[in-house]
Amino acid sequence: MKKFIHLINREFRLFFSNNVLRLLFIGAPILYGVLIGAVYQKGKITDLPIIVVDQDQSPMSVKFIDMLEETESIEVAAVLPSLNDAENKAIDEEATVIVNLPNGFTSGIQQNRLPEITIFVDASNTLTSNTALMAVNGVAMTMKAGIQIESQLKKGVPEYIAAQNYEPFKTTIIKQSIRSGNYLYFMLPGVLLTVFQQVLLLGLALTFAAEYENGTFKELVRKMPNPFGMLAVKIIPYMLMSIGILLLYYGFSKYYNMIIGGAFWAFSLSTFVFILAVCGIGVLVSIVLPNQLKATEVLMVVATPSFILSGFTWPLSQMPAWVQFIAELIPLTHYLKTFRLLYLNHAEISHIYGPVIAMAIIALVCLSLSAVILYFKIRKTKIALEENAL
Repeated sequence: MKKFIHLINREFRLFFSNNVLRLLFIGAPILYGVLIGAVYQKGKITDLPIIVVDQDQSPMSVKFIDMLEETESIEVAAVLPSLNDAENKAIDEEATVIVNLPNGFTSGIQQNRLPEITIFVDASNTLTSNTALMAVNGVAMTMKAGIQIESQLKKGVPEYIAAQNYEPFKTTIIKQSIRSGNYLYFMLPGVLLTVFQQVLLLGLALTFAAEYENGTFKELVRKMPNPFGMLAVKIIPYMLMSIGILLLYYGFSKYYNMIIGGAFWAFSLSTFVFILAVCGIGVLVSIVLPNQLKATEVLMVVATPSFILSGFTWPLSQMPAWVQFIAELIPLTHYLKTFRLLYLNHAEISHIYGPVIAMAIIALVCLSLSAVILYFKIRKTKIALEENAL
């Protein structure tokens, strides 16, 4: 029994002597509890941006817009005079709903011609679009009731009867960005692209850490003493293997009859920059941490919550500012945004410039830091080799 207790104590000592393991075992539950809790802290979505197209420019349409502004769930991000540029404006503002108040809206109500309010809904994200749609619809129903009841009361109709008959204008809902009405088009690509980042990070965690542990870094320095050349040697194989993963994903799209076409070259460019950014993070951690297990553990901490933080399912605007800052540092956040813009929203190429530039900055910073640290490590190794040669 004493021997058994001794071994138990030994395990505790081993655990507490490993700084990374101790940090992960104790810190990870705290970190994820705080991080994920902060993401969903609000518990409900508020201030979702919407676009209003006011072609009527009347006191009645202004009143309708004011009622929208007073609704907790939504916020009028812009009021436009026509539908011409409404879709691009909606993409810029990340608005899921466009409300069109037609010309003659007020006169149509006054003349009982049943004018029509059209609500265009970007249904690529059902959570945000349904929340915004319900809010707009609620305002429309409230205004309908108010107008008709007031009109009936003026005619001497009893209030309880007037409250049962109201339809001064119609509301038509047009849902857009739905591919076959299938949630698979939204969820499967998001998860697969998250896995893509994760396998790249886990593979790259071993690149330099394995060289340090196996004692082969000196040999690598002899063959490739240039830090940029060394980075290229480590990264290029993963870039080439990424093509295989993307082809596999293409096979999945065929198998599940997911027709995702168009914007091939734009998405290919964003994919290339995404891979560079992920490789930059992966090799930087692998260079700094000279242990395969530690490098893998650290990158797992980065990769695990990335899908939740990306804003793909829960809007970034609903998260605290410090969580948004962390999310912006993860390449997946920007990569999923390019996918959503190009394939779910059918946006113009110009709309992905921001996410691609953000990924390029991550790649540039991480690869530059990696090259600088490698330079000093190579220099130190060269000096050691020369001393041993003497």
